[in-house]
Amino acid sequence: MKKLILAPVMAALLACPSTAAAPQFQTPAPVAFLQDLSTGAILFQRDADRRMPPASMAKMMTVYVAFDLVRRGELKLNDMATVRPETWKRWHGPAAGSTMFLSAGEQVSVANLLYGIVTLSGNDACVVLAEHISGSEQAFVERMNRVAQQIGLKNSHFGTSNGWPDEGVTYVTARDLATLAEATIQNYPQLYKQFYSRRDFTWGKTMGGSEITQANRDPLLGRVAGADGLKTGHTEEAGYGFTGSAEQNGRRLVMVMAGLNSFNQRIEESVRFMDWGFRAWQAKPIAAKGKQVETAAVQMGTASTVPLVAGQDLKVTLPAGLAPELSAKVVYQGPIKAPIKAGQHIADLVISSPDVPEQRLPLVAGTDVGEAGFFRRAWNGLTSFFG
Repeated sequence: MKKLILAPVMAALLACPSTAAAPQFQTPAPVAFLQDLSTGAILFQRDADRRMPPASMAKMMTVYVAFDLVRRGELKLNDMATVRPETWKRWHGPAAGSTMFLSAGEQVSVANLLYGIVTLSGNDACVVLAEHISGSEQAFVERMNRVAQQIGLKNSHFGTSNGWPDEGVTYVTARDLATLAEATIQNYPQLYKQFYSRRDFTWGKTMGGSEITQANRDPLLGRVAGADGLKTGHTEEAGYGFTGSAEQNGRRLVMVMAGLNSFNQRIEESVRFMDWGFRAWQAKPIAAKGKQVETAAVQMGTASTVPLVAGQDLKVTLPAGLAPELSAKVVYQGPIKAPIKAGQHIADLVISSPDVPEQRLPLVAGTDVGEAGFFRRAWNGLTSFFG
């Protein structure tokens, strides 16, 4: 069901002069996606639903599964995992790609394995963690795919825990990688903060006994203000890719780029892309937390309507300094059946324009509405029948 929103909200939206199309961005990246999580606005997309190999960006899914288990108390950060000799043999040496430099038989905490995955992109660390959690990498991969479906990855599949090339069994899309990044940041903010923004990590020793320190390959860290994650990837098949995020002045952006030609091009394009997202666009407030936007019809409730309010400060993303002609409406499936709890997400405020991607902002119930008793339901039915 669709309803027009109240005039004060429309007035807030149209307080800027109307002009101009959305800002443009040019990049050699064959796949690119940029979203403002504070409003849900997609600022840029190019081939965002193309299936592609993720390379080490697949490790974000492994980390997400581990974070989920930690939150549910089924995995502890100080749990110790053992590096099986067979795993070490498979995942050490130049042919095994990026490594944490684990040793056969070594005991490593889950926390250090997560640092080894996120900061060092250790293929060995991924497999050791997968085996510790599920007994085998294959069993862990099955868990990865179940969780991926649960969080809304609609066009992705995982065949390994670390994204190692597997003849197309593992594939993702840029849109799904952005969804995974958003879920990680929003569902596990403390774990995200702890593990995803570290500049370097030290583990393992050289043949001469010196400690090995490796830098995080995240191209945004130290180059874009507020950057704090997530994961790079590279194979010959996939090219150079990156899924990243940064937050500035209450706006959090998530970006994905893939198929770039070199390490340095990945740095340059990732920084340009994120800077463009913050500079070429602005977030305009339209409704403060708790403000009523509209009402919705209620079926079989102690009240016939429920106020729809902003559950958080609502903003819309617009071209910086300009505002294209916008329209707004409230959308919900209705009438909404009681009982309803205050704060329950029951509708969306949809902002649209010919030049700006549609933005959907959540609206919640402003009050509780109980389920009506028999006589109340009969009376509501009678009054409804007579108009």
